[in-house]
Amino acid sequence: MAQDSSMLDGTIASIDTAVRSLGLEDDMRETLVVPWREIQVGLPVQMDDGNVRVFRGYRSQHNAARGPYKGGIRYHPNADLDHTRALGMLMTWKTALADVPFGGAKGGVSVNPRELSTGELNRLTRRYTMSIHHVIGVNRDIPAPDLGTSAQTMAWIMDAYGSIHGHTPGIVTGKPIELGGSLGRAEAPGRGAAVVGCRAIVDSGSTPDQCTVAVQGFGAVGAAAAQTMFDNGAKVIAVSDVDGAIINTSGLDIPALLRIVLDGGSVSDYADADPLDNVDLLTLDCDLLIPAAIEDVITPENAPDVRASIIVEGANRPVTSVADEILADAGKNVIPDILANAGGVIASYFEWAQNIQVFNWELERVNRELDKKMHEAYDVTKAQADRNGGSMRKAAFDVAVSRVAETVKIRGYVG
Repeated sequence: MAQDSSMLDGTIASIDTAVRSLGLEDDMRETLVVPWREIQVGLPVQMDDGNVRVFRGYRSQHNAARGPYKGGIRYHPNADLDHTRALGMLMTWKTALADVPFGGAKGGVSVNPRELSTGELNRLTRRYTMSIHHVIGVNRDIPAPDLGTSAQTMAWIMDAYGSIHGHTPGIVTGKPIELGGSLGRAEAPGRGAAVVGCRAIVDSGSTPDQCTVAVQGFGAVGAAAAQTMFDNGAKVIAVSDVDGAIINTSGLDIPALLRIVLDGGSVSDYADADPLDNVDLLTLDCDLLIPAAIEDVITPENAPDVRASIIVEGANRPVTSVADEILADAGKNVIPDILANAGGVIASYFEWAQNIQVFNWELERVNRELDKKMHEAYDVTKAQADRNGGSMRKAAFDVAVSRVAETVKIRGYVG
């Protein structure tokens, strides 16, 4: 068995496969792989006890051929330049596949946000913003929330940036509604994953109301995905969060579970279910699995035991490269992350457009336009897969890379 690769190596391998498939030249390949700009900053922050800690911050601006850089900011102990670089690359292909006028970027700070107080996180965020403000902007680079950050984090960034550049709500997306955020933005990544999940179910010859679903991660993405699958008639039998997992083969009451979580509880507080080991959720006997937590959870060790016929990557790269091959050999249909979780950047585009126009959309319009974009992205990916006989992942990268390459060529970067 081939050795599994890092997220960065795996992403570059997918780009290289698309480059060969599309017959692109070496100079185009280099333009598509090498980030256009990267920044690494030291962030001295005074802690509540009076001591100063220095954190490491990053911003990788991968490609802006199709529009301003776009990508989240992640607060996580494992955040480093390679990790940020890989995520920035994925954003480039995600925005291209979704056909929104953005490029790709990603930011990160190496920190465990659970270990910091609200005041410490506020000061850290403002220091990070002041350190990168010269390379972001409403027409240059627009950050958003990611793992470990939230609407509140975006509010701090917007305020810190505005203290230098003036009131600029379009500098970030995923911010509070009161500061110009968009209705439906928080739920969009999970809703989008469910939309393409339902499409995959129908293409398999079934319907959502005949299917069972397991969702790993009941955060913003997983909860919205579970709710949308529930609304479409699917039986969600298992969910998990950082504190544990639960299962009820007769189906969970997702609205009731959401109320528990919104009130500060965990999924384990839901009474009408049995406890389940988190790792066992990934190999449950179900029709559709949505890993919506972190990367690298389906590996060569557990991939042979995955029984779901459809895997929808709600998180970024939850399936490792070798595990992806194992699943493909077993006939599993993996809906790749650059398609499955594109709902977030699509809704971010809507928020950005609303900020520029100073005009707010109703939730119904946001969801209608989001669903349309997700269906279009699924359609073009499925058509490419059917045409070439490859996986949905290969097809998604073929479409995305071809769109970016064409724009690079038109701009004159490569002859």
